[in-house]
Amino acid sequence: MTQPDAVRRGRTRLFLIAAFFAIPFLTGWLAYALNWTPGATGNHGELLTPRPVTGKAFEPLKGKWVFVSLDAAACDRVCETKLYFMRQARKAQGKDAGRVARLWVLLDEEKPRSDLLRAIEGTSVVEIAEAGQRAQFPADTSPTDYIYLVDPLGNLMMRYPRTMDPGGIIKDLTRLLKYSAFG
Repeated sequence: MTQPDAVRRGRTRLFLIAAFFAIPFLTGWLAYALNWTPGATGNHGELLTPRPVTGKAFEPLKGKWVFVSLDAAACDRVCETKLYFMRQARKAQGKDAGRVARLWVLLDEEKPRSDLLRAIEGTSVVEIAEAGQRAQFPADTSPTDYIYLVDPLGNLMMRYPRTMDPGGIIKDLTRLLKYSAFG
């Protein structure tokens, strides 16, 4: 092998190594420049732009992932189903269930049925105290149509429609707890 062949072969190897490391960078830059976004996401709920949730009811729950349901005390079938889904999603977390809390915000001043309160034992039940608190939960029609998820820092970050498959809620929560270092 002659000296020019060895130099050419060395330069080719150097170019291939540089291309190997430059291609991901160039692909990412091109995707950004073309404003490309992936079509499908791995989450089952609807991601919301994080916004802080305020109110006395949320203060003792800081540091935990919190499912929130807003409904009247005269809880109908849909309301009961939402509360059941929240309970089951928490129970499905096994040893991490302590990292998850449930909150039922009553939209009126009535008292819920005692049999329902026994069925959802462990769920915090509070009346909506502040006039602007309901507005903190974005909804297309009514906040009663969703189950909301608040992160351990107190930010509203996700919502699930009331007709959601509970398996999707469980998968999302499992993934959040797995990758979250806090809460």
